[in-house]
Amino acid sequence: MLDPIEAEIPLESRRVYEGRILSLRVDTVRLPSGGTALREIVEHRGAVAIVPILDEERVVLVRQFRYAVGQVSLEIPAGTLEPGEDPLACARRELEEETGYQAARWEQLGRIWPTPGYSTEEIILFIARDLRPGPARPEFDEALSMTIMSWSEIWEAIEEGRLRDAKSIVALTWAARRLGGG
Repeated sequence: MLDPIEAEIPLESRRVYEGRILSLRVDTVRLPSGGTALREIVEHRGAVAIVPILDEERVVLVRQFRYAVGQVSLEIPAGTLEPGEDPLACARRELEEETGYQAARWEQLGRIWPTPGYSTEEIILFIARDLRPGPARPEFDEALSMTIMSWSEIWEAIEEGRLRDAKSIVALTWAARRLGGG
């Protein structure tokens, strides 16, 4: 629980948009100082992201066009949770849809809030190992391609700004530490 000095107390909430994967509400809050402020909150049902380990040296990533930034983004496979969906079931589904791979071993890396200043989204991060290849089945609105990179290529892509996706950078860093280096 928050210290009362740090908490903002909701006074009023108004939903201004309801979409398929997110909603937007505007809250009026009482500040610790006693004043009031508006908070624009994106409500998101959450997501998963997967670091698929092909072998000690290689990781499976995807290149996907991201309309919001107008560019192709190099990322780990990921996807939005369906209402009530188990995160591991979602991770298994997304890995297979986006890469064709199925994994025999799964481990949860952790959970992150990618943008807690304005969004409720939580992303649950996984490592997938002992991969078996199969055909990818991306959703109808996904244009993506799979790529396999070594750890050194991944770090180089991050340093050069070719891999800029925050969830991927966090998950890859955590996975490398968990696996003993990367």
